[in-house]
Amino acid sequence: MSEPVSIIGASGALGFGLAVRLARAGGEVVIGSRDADRASEAVARARAAVPGGAFSAAVNAEAATASELLILTVPFRNQPEVLSDLRTVLTPGQLLVDATVPLAAAVGGKATRMLGVWQGSAAEQAQEMVPEGVTVLSALHTISAASLRDLDVALAEDVLLAGDRRADKTRVSALLEGIEGLRCVDCGRLEMARLTEQMTALMISINVRYRTHAGVRITGLPDELWPTVTAPG
Repeated sequence: MSEPVSIIGASGALGFGLAVRLARAGGEVVIGSRDADRASEAVARARAAVPGGAFSAAVNAEAATASELLILTVPFRNQPEVLSDLRTVLTPGQLLVDATVPLAAAVGGKATRMLGVWQGSAAEQAQEMVPEGVTVLSALHTISAASLRDLDVALAEDVLLAGDRRADKTRVSALLEGIEGLRCVDCGRLEMARLTEQMTALMISINVRYRTHAGVRITGLPDELWPTVTAPG
C-alpha cells in the first residue's frame, strides 16, 4: 500500500482519475477542492467507482495539511491563486507534485499552444511560490485524464518525472507506480519541466488527429529505473 496522498483540485478530470486509480491500488486519498460540496460530490463519485476505496473530502487548505505528499492538478490559470492560498498551511518537508500545464487555453487560446512562463515552467513557478522547505516535482503531463478515469482502460505508459533530488523522485515514483500500467522515468532536474510540460500540447494535437487518448512510452531503458543510490541526483 502506498503512502497517503492529498490531491489538490481532485474534483477536476485529471485529479479525479488519479484519485480513483490510486485508491483502487489500495492507497488513501484526500480529495481536495476549493468548494467543500464539490469535494464531497467527488468523493461520492469516487466511492461509486471504487467501492471500499479510502477516500476523504476536504477543502484545499485542509487537504494540504492532511498528507506529506501532495499532487496539484488545477488549471494553470488557478495555480497562482491556489498556491497563494496554501502558503500559510504548507510546511517544510512536504512534497508537491505539480501537474500544471501553461496551455494557451487558459487565456482563451488554443490547447495546442503554450504560454510563456518567465520562471521557465509552471513547476518552477510553483517552486518559487511555496514556502521554503517545500519541494516541488513535475509529473503527469502526458497521462490522459480520460484514460485514468475509465477504470476499464488498461494503462501502459510512462510518467515523465522531473525534480532536483533523486530521493524525492524515487518516493513519488513509488506512489505513481502503484497504479498498474504506469512507469516513472527520471527526466532530470526540475528545469526539465520546461520540456515535459510542452508534451501536453503535443499529445493533445496527436490525440485530436487520431481521436484517441495516446500516451508516451520511452524505449531502450534498463529494467531497473530506480536503483538505490546514496549520491543526490
